[in-house]
Amino acid sequence: MSSDDTRLTARRTMIVIGLVGATLLLYYLVRATSQVMIWIVIAGFFAVALNPAVTWVQRRAAFGKRWLATLLVFVVALVLLGGLVTLFVVPLVHEGTQVAANLPKIVDDARAGRGPVGGLIDRFNLVEYAQKNAARFREYAGTLGAPTLTILRGAATSVAGIVTIFVLSYLMVLEGPKAVAGFLALFDQPRAERIRRVGHDCAKTITGYITGNLLISVICGALTYAVLAIMGIPYASLIALFVGLVDLIPLVGATLGAIVATLAGFVESTTAGIVVIVFFVLYQQLENHLLQPLIFARTVQVNPLTVLIAILIAVELAGILGALLAIPVAGIIQIIARDIWDTRRGQLKPEPTVAEDQTVIGDTTASPTGVDGRPATTTAAPARPLPQ
Repeated sequence: MSSDDTRLTARRTMIVIGLVGATLLLYYLVRATSQVMIWIVIAGFFAVALNPAVTWVQRRAAFGKRWLATLLVFVVALVLLGGLVTLFVVPLVHEGTQVAANLPKIVDDARAGRGPVGGLIDRFNLVEYAQKNAARFREYAGTLGAPTLTILRGAATSVAGIVTIFVLSYLMVLEGPKAVAGFLALFDQPRAERIRRVGHDCAKTITGYITGNLLISVICGALTYAVLAIMGIPYASLIALFVGLVDLIPLVGATLGAIVATLAGFVESTTAGIVVIVFFVLYQQLENHLLQPLIFARTVQVNPLTVLIAILIAVELAGILGALLAIPVAGIIQIIARDIWDTRRGQLKPEPTVAEDQTVIGDTTASPTGVDGRPATTTAAPARPLPQ
């Protein structure tokens, strides 16, 4: 082996070692900062969702300042979010107070076998089961006070995460156009225009999914509350809030909410349980065949099989957050793959071929007449020499 071959082999070996080392370093870096990465991803999705509103305000408003438009949009978003939280928290506090006040009576009725809960306890011998496992329940209850510090630490982390996500989203929206312009300046004009077009489609997918999914969840929660309130099922606000939240999870969210609401209905009465089941069956058809096609039209168009596969992979990687972001991520991948496919398909082959054996097209010669009396052409394909 010559010295040039030795140097080339050594160079390739060093490149491979460097790539492997960089990959491992990146893996450990992402793993060590996974919490921060999750905050950045969430902030990025919110920034993409709010950016069209900021751009619209900047163009229509007289001041024309992006920082002022960004501040105005975020203030309005915070006011709307605070209004929604207040709208849900007030009934929850009221119903929670009722639960605390009625808890002794509920327990006494359950022990005496009165009421719907008492009937269920008596039917399934739950009192006997509780008496047999009383020691185990006390032991489990004694361990609940141990992780108090962990709970407080988790609450503090959640508050810090919310503030961080808000600040990151604000800065991303504010400085986004400058960052995008600086990134596109690294490429020539055709490639930059292609990247801008694909990025616009991806942003449209994210915005359409987030706004559409929130709207569908609000509709689901409101209709659920109406049905539960009409049937006189207690704690309708609390159950409807749970149904609206889990409806954010694609495919399985509405089913999880329906199970909880149906159990609450059957606890009240058999008729209420049947009515709740019928409602959720009809609503599922309404959501799948009317709401989703109408709200997600021209924004998120992903095959259901692709959605299921994306959700399963995302849940395995990132839990509930992965399930919430699976559809927009799948839509982004689909947009990028389609752009690559369309660009590649539009390019001509180095040499044109025809037929299954990919014979190279040769010169065409005109025959005197065809079957219908008009001149016909035949393709003369020169024979390729067989390998010696």
